[in-house]
Amino acid sequence: MASVRFTVTPTKAEDLPGLSDTSPDISSRSGARVRFGSRESVNRSDPLSEMSGGLTTTATAGGGGTDTPDHSNMEQGDGNSKISSVYINNSHGVDDDDFYDRNLALFEEEMDTRPKVSSLLSRLANYTNLTQGAKEHEEAEIIGEKKKAGKSPQMGTFMGVYLPCLQNIFGVILFLRLTWVVGTAGMLQALCIVFICCCCTMLTAISMSAIATNGVVPAGGSYFMISRSLGPEFGGAVGLCFYLGTTFAGAMYILGAIEILLMYIAPKAAIFESKYPEGEGAAMLNNMRVYGSICLLLMSLLVFVGVKYVNKLASIFLACVIVSIVSIYIGALVSAFKPPHFPVCMLGNRTINGHEIYDSQCAKTILLQIKEPVERDDANFTITNENSTVDPTFDPSHTPALVEKTTYLWKQFCQGPELNSSCDEYFMSNNFSEIEGIPGLASGIIAENVWSSYLSKGDVVEKGSLNSSHFAHPASTHQPYVFADITTSFTLLVGIFFPSVTGIMAGSNRSGDLKDAQRSIPIGTILAIITTSIVYLSSVVLFGACIDGVVLRDKFGDSVKGNLVVGTLAWPTPWVIVIGSFFSTCGAGLQSLTGAPRLLQAIAKDNIIPFLRVFGHGKANGEPTWALLLTALIAELGILIASLDLVAPILTMFFLMCYLFVNLACALQTLLRTPNWRPRFSYYHWTLSFLGMTICLALMFISSWYYAIVAMVIAGMIYKYIEYHGAEKEWGDGIRGLSLSAARYALLRLEEGPPHTKNWRPQVLVLLKLDEDAHVKSPRLLTFASQLKAGKGLTIVGTVVSGNFLQSYGEALAAEQTLKHLMDKERVKGFCQCIVAQKPREGISHMIQSSGLGGMKPNTVVMGWPHAWRQSEDPQSWKTFINTVRVTTAAHLALLVPKNISLFPSNSEPCTEGYIDVWWIVHDGGMLMLLPFLLRQHKVWRKCGMRIFTVAQMEDNSIQMKKDLATFLYHLRIEAEVEVVEMHDSDISAYTYERTLMMEQRSQMLRQMRLSKSDREREGNPGSSSSRPEAGGATKSQAQLVKDRNSMLRLTSIGSDDDDDTDGGERDRAASGGGSGSSEHHRRVQMTWTKEKTSQYRATHSGCSTPEGFRDMLSIRPDHSNVRRMHTAVKLNEVIVNKSHDARLVLLNMPGPPRNPEGDENYMEFLEVLTEGLERVLLVRGGGSEVITIYS
Repeated sequence: MASVRFTVTPTKAEDLPGLSDTSPDISSRSGARVRFGSRESVNRSDPLSEMSGGLTTTATAGGGGTDTPDHSNMEQGDGNSKISSVYINNSHGVDDDDFYDRNLALFEEEMDTRPKVSSLLSRLANYTNLTQGAKEHEEAEIIGEKKKAGKSPQMGTFMGVYLPCLQNIFGVILFLRLTWVVGTAGMLQALCIVFICCCCTMLTAISMSAIATNGVVPAGGSYFMISRSLGPEFGGAVGLCFYLGTTFAGAMYILGAIEILLMYIAPKAAIFESKYPEGEGAAMLNNMRVYGSICLLLMSLLVFVGVKYVNKLASIFLACVIVSIVSIYIGALVSAFKPPHFPVCMLGNRTINGHEIYDSQCAKTILLQIKEPVERDDANFTITNENSTVDPTFDPSHTPALVEKTTYLWKQFCQGPELNSSCDEYFMSNNFSEIEGIPGLASGIIAENVWSSYLSKGDVVEKGSLNSSHFAHPASTHQPYVFADITTSFTLLVGIFFPSVTGIMAGSNRSGDLKDAQRSIPIGTILAIITTSIVYLSSVVLFGACIDGVVLRDKFGDSVKGNLVVGTLAWPTPWVIVIGSFFSTCGAGLQSLTGAPRLLQAIAKDNIIPFLRVFGHGKANGEPTWALLLTALIAELGILIASLDLVAPILTMFFLMCYLFVNLACALQTLLRTPNWRPRFSYYHWTLSFLGMTICLALMFISSWYYAIVAMVIAGMIYKYIEYHGAEKEWGDGIRGLSLSAARYALLRLEEGPPHTKNWRPQVLVLLKLDEDAHVKSPRLLTFASQLKAGKGLTIVGTVVSGNFLQSYGEALAAEQTLKHLMDKERVKGFCQCIVAQKPREGISHMIQSSGLGGMKPNTVVMGWPHAWRQSEDPQSWKTFINTVRVTTAAHLALLVPKNISLFPSNSEPCTEGYIDVWWIVHDGGMLMLLPFLLRQHKVWRKCGMRIFTVAQMEDNSIQMKKDLATFLYHLRIEAEVEVVEMHDSDISAYTYERTLMMEQRSQMLRQMRLSKSDREREGNPGSSSSRPEAGGATKSQAQLVKDRNSMLRLTSIGSDDDDDTDGGERDRAASGGGSGSSEHHRRVQMTWTKEKTSQYRATHSGCSTPEGFRDMLSIRPDHSNVRRMHTAVKLNEVIVNKSHDARLVLLNMPGPPRNPEGDENYMEFLEVLTEGLERVLLVRGGGSEVITIYS
């Protein structure tokens, strides 16, 4: 858009309102001074300059020097300069009949900036020579804001934060899976897994500490922190994820407790047992489901009865955890001097299941001493020296001292107990051996456990350092080996281990019980993470240095006869670990079942997710009964999964997502530098938060990409649900701060230059008028705007309230609410603006000048056609209309005026057929091409075709014009039918002459009426008809005369808004006079309204008692320029009605208002004549800039 520099200067109050020039030549825009006076008078400082030169280059046009492809001079190869601008350089600046054809006299004052279509199309070839340019608009991603806090009077750092965090972090994974992780991944990769997970929680704790110390923290914990920092949408989504994670953690702890119970404490308690090895896994899962459900029920009842019992048991459970860990360290140290004896039976390098050695013999055969001869039916006796096989050389006559007998393991590998049975090939070629399961700290076993040993499901656990013959086929599941139960990988182990570092929120969840939460939460949480990290890392080293690899890789301790692997290292007995881990997992499960319902209750009480409101209620003392019930049901789903290794990755996802958003919240607050962001904990930095966020995201996809996607989809669905259906909350959150920063950044980017033609879209300012009851008079204007916008771009709906702002503020608020309600009803996304002004004209001018911000200012104004402008004795309505046209022209804004707006279709009335007709008379930036395309994107107009008509004059080659126009549309990628209408020169008809004459008589009468009224007011008694009775009588007779005149003129105003404001009246008129009959009706009026008829009418009315000033009114001669303009309006109307009487919508160039404000009444009459007989008309006036281009 061309830029204009406005200079605001005071003007005298006597200045007449009006606009000296409504459509200046663009080349003079940069230099023209626009002066806004006290009555919105807009005057060009140099009106003559507009006519002197046409548009040449964009550097002149823009004022800012912005060069766009459509406005540049192209030098051709032959040296001749051709103007490639779509604007035509017109050297004729005077009113010249020879140059301006009579048929386009309405547009002659603007022909320098809005050239004839034929002139534009003749230069179509130059479009392809234009240099292409494009502005790249970068998208900005900025950063948000945040807020959180905590305080209360009882507990200190050690008891309130450190110990609860310790208890929640140490859990089932440490006792049941860490040894297996070390054995499978090797010490190096295990250290890597532990280090990454601990880094993740440490960075999250730093971010959490910063948030928790940024103000007073009420009770609410992590959910409060996230929701108040990232807003209700993120808070609800992440809060529910954290809730689900905590609930599944409860299920995982219960499964761990049941695994300890059934595997290591009471294996005989199993209900389901399998006779076949293949079914053992399924039977175990069923046992887990039954016992897990019973345990969950008992724990839920305990929590329901009272949390005080859980809190009393918490210290006992914590003591169990600490004792268990201490026993591991003592056992590791003792093993250096006196390793515990846990033999592991090996066949070759394959590990034998200790449960299968019923006779405790790790050998193929054993030597039995017998005292008397034994006769046997067996043909062969084999005398073996333990595992060596010898040929049968037995002599029955001699009594042997020793007899070889097969062991229980022999029967597992051979078809029978006999020594000559056929046996497994691997069994025959390898011997049994025993190794120490716990070689001890000084054994050097650490060298074997450094590297990874990942297994697939069904693989045998092997010891690589032992020799074996590998020419046998794979082991059968019927054989007594130790098999891998799942396929392992680095990513799987990350997902299984990560829950063992969660629980860092335990301190912040108790923020309401702390004496000084701002001090205790950071210190206690970070110390707890440091402690647990040291324990985990040192445990990895100790396990790798003390325990043999095959025992480490044996998840359930089968090789050591069903002992808990970590228990074998413990001192003084494995039962310390077994009992301790059982109670610690039970305690952690109780903590989860206690915390999760309270978290859900907090979310429900915030009322951001409507369907969760019921869970905000509880018992009289506030205990969340319903939330506990839902928590138990969700935990039961985890119990039914029954496998610890499958449940762990699920809660890994939910916790990681929660931690990710904690880091994000801290980073956003830090980068936004929100004034309220002043944490007492100062050891944080946004880079640490981003690093933590990155690790969280990486761990999510490393551990299980499909679980990560599911977790994100769940969080996204919750986010969208809260956004569209939840209660609106304003928590001063960081996302709103982020939105503000992003909006500011984007607006500043947009300010860098005018938008490229390719990026132009209508940013609409809709001007609505309210009646006395604050109801919108033409709501269909907003409907039309919504059809035009299709949800894109900027929409501002504005209205003007008459009065003083101080007194009318309440009325303005009511008007704003009315507009918002209408926008919601029409589903228009945008803003509303209500301006209070003494005069509507001033208010509209101010609104057009001030609406929008930066690069998001409206570029298109939509306003209604003034109703009944001819019947109104008060000219303010149509004068306001014309003034608005002038103001939009001065501001270089496009203008859309729908006529007969009440006949336009609503959003629920789609057009099933028909055409949108475009009458392209002059080119003013391509608005006429773009608008039908945009309308047809909406469902109401989608099925309408598009026809483009243009007018050819006598000197134009209409055939070539049609070809050029078709080519132009092809390049624009717009599908439309093309037609060139030839308008031949013709003499001005009597009808045109008389119509012009009546128009001027009416204007003169109205002026006389206003003059007589002003005379009456000057005599000191304004508004009194008794002071000058003759003036009052004159007013009445003049009004009657005007009414009589108009009664005949209105015969031709078919379907217009002038007669009746109601939709029904307009529809009836449209039905009776519109459509195909309108043109015949029009011709009939033209034929019958002759000079004789006029003379007869004058004779009839000349005797009326008119005052002196009106005596000679009927004898005036019409102005020649007005006759020519009327001729254009009549001729164009004839052609348009003839071609487009059946169109669903007609788009038409809107002529500009006259430069002389005295001709305003005539301008309204011209527009009325131009659109007579058309049902739906959209008058379009471009803003002076190109809005459509043929380039990609």
